[in-house]
Amino acid sequence: MQNLKATGSRKDLTDSEYYTLIADLLEREEIRNLRNFRHHIMTTRFQHCLNVSYYNYKLCKALRLDAESAARAGLLHDLYFYDTKEYTRSSPAVRHSKHHPEIALQNAEKLLELNQKERDMIANHMFPMTFTMPKYAETYLITLVDKYCAVIEFVLPQPKRFRNFLRQKLHRRAEQL
Repeated sequence: MQNLKATGSRKDLTDSEYYTLIADLLEREEIRNLRNFRHHIMTTRFQHCLNVSYYNYKLCKALRLDAESAARAGLLHDLYFYDTKEYTRSSPAVRHSKHHPEIALQNAEKLLELNQKERDMIANHMFPMTFTMPKYAETYLITLVDKYCAVIEFVLPQPKRFRNFLRQKLHRRAEQL
């Protein structure tokens, strides 16, 4: 795999300690298939999972937490294979944001054996929407990193589009006042 980068980073991840922790997962067809799904409007589900994995790893390593589990869970946290828009249209009573961690956990457990922290991070990365309190500091961090990555994935690729989006929202809001 060449030129593997997290959004917002210039570092080639294939030449790092981080890569050695997730290389076996990147070889899995199920992980590679995440490239086929749009995610957060501007990216793919694979890129989003890579971003969460990398930044969660960096944060947990800096805080002397379980960076290996953080990296692996980050790559698996959105391991589901359906279009979220279609899911919402077909099942409006069951919110995707609440339900997909459960599906991702089931899919991850089919691929490999997970430790308790990895399970908790995948199952509860949408806390408080999942209603289950995270058990580990790493889970609270992945929750924050997931939201951070969603923002940078939307803002960084096309900053002009983001500025226009904000300008329109602010203009509409000002007209309502």
